[in-house]
Amino acid sequence: MAMKLYVGSLAYNVTQQELQAFFEQQGEVTSAVVIKDRETGQSKGFGFVEMADNTEGQNAIKALNGKELGGRSIIVNEARPQEDRRPSGGGGGGGGGGYRRSY
Repeated sequence: MAMKLYVGSLAYNVTQQELQAFFEQQGEVTSAVVIKDRETGQSKGFGFVEMADNTEGQNAIKALNGKELGGRSIIVNEARPQEDRRPSGGGGGGGGGGYRRSY
């Protein structure tokens, strides 16, 4: 079963190809993504790597957590499930009534 890994503290110049190649030392990588700011296209300093196999994922965590990539020591751990991003109920609402004092 595949395992998704969170990779943090990435140098801003690390590419998806470099990230993938770095993790391929530990096994088969099915995907590697560097998360970028939508507006600027600048890396946000973290990404995700999906390893084809759970064992390879665990090995990658042990072998690569704290290792240097692009001049920075990276953080590698198992990715948490993505939280539901739908807006939660209610919302901001308007300013509401209040009262007006007349003089």
